[in-house]
Amino acid sequence: MVQVMRIFKTKIKEYRAKHDMKQSDLANSVGVRRETIGNLENGRYNPSLKLAMDIAKVFGCTVEDLFELVSDKDND
Repeated sequence: MVQVMRIFKTKIKEYRAKHDMKQSDLANSVGVRRETIGNLENGRYNPSLKLAMDIAKVFGCTVEDLFELVSDKDND
């Protein structure tokens, strides 16, 4: 039996580009460090629900617009 891991795929970088924002701009808007935004964008960190909602609010979108739960098999 193959175990499939579930991971978040994020569109934060795309939304930042659309809004002409740097990682530091977004980080300041939601009260985290710039490194946290970088880690989110690179899939090294999964956000808390509160952080996900705060980021979505900055961009005027839903959490579902920013994050998608996918299996690691889908990333190949």
